Amino acid sequence: MTDKTLERLRGLLAAFAERKASAPQSKTLQGAAERKRKQCADCLRNVVRPVLDAFMAELKNAGHDASTRDHTDKEDAYPSVALSFTPRVRSADAGESALASALMFKYDPRRGILVQREVKQSPAKARVVTATGDRLGTIGVDAVSTQWVETKTLAFIEDVLKAN
Repeated sequence: MTDKTLERLRGLLAAFAERKASAPQSKTLQGAAERKRKQCADCLRNVVRPVLDAFMAELKNAGHDASTRDHTDKEDAYPSVALSFTPRVRSADAGESALASALMFKYDPRRGILVQREVKQSPAKARVVTATGDRLGTIGVDAVSTQWVETKTLAFIEDVLKAN
């Protein structure tokens, strides 16, 4: 880097440090945001995770690969839980060529709980393996129900099975 670029970078960093030092910290806003994040983590852990675990058990009993991930205890990230699903076809002429797809329930501070999915097609079905990552919906933390989670999860599994 040139001296001029370094000088400008140092100036930007110094201005940022001064602005942050002089700005009053709002503890009530930070406290409210943290309470909301913890409320969402509890909802994901107590409502969404048991439903995903039940689906995972059924998928495994049917011979498919499935797993859940729980990131509700992390302090440095927004809480989330996910279901990964890899359909398995076991026959003499069909190889196991499906890729893992994922359904994620994540905390969004502006919207509540965001549901995203990533459906991956089998390389045997398509020339180019593409993933469709899209949003299945959002809902307020207080409105999350077992039935809502089941509906989103069934739609995800149906789409994965169709794609493979």
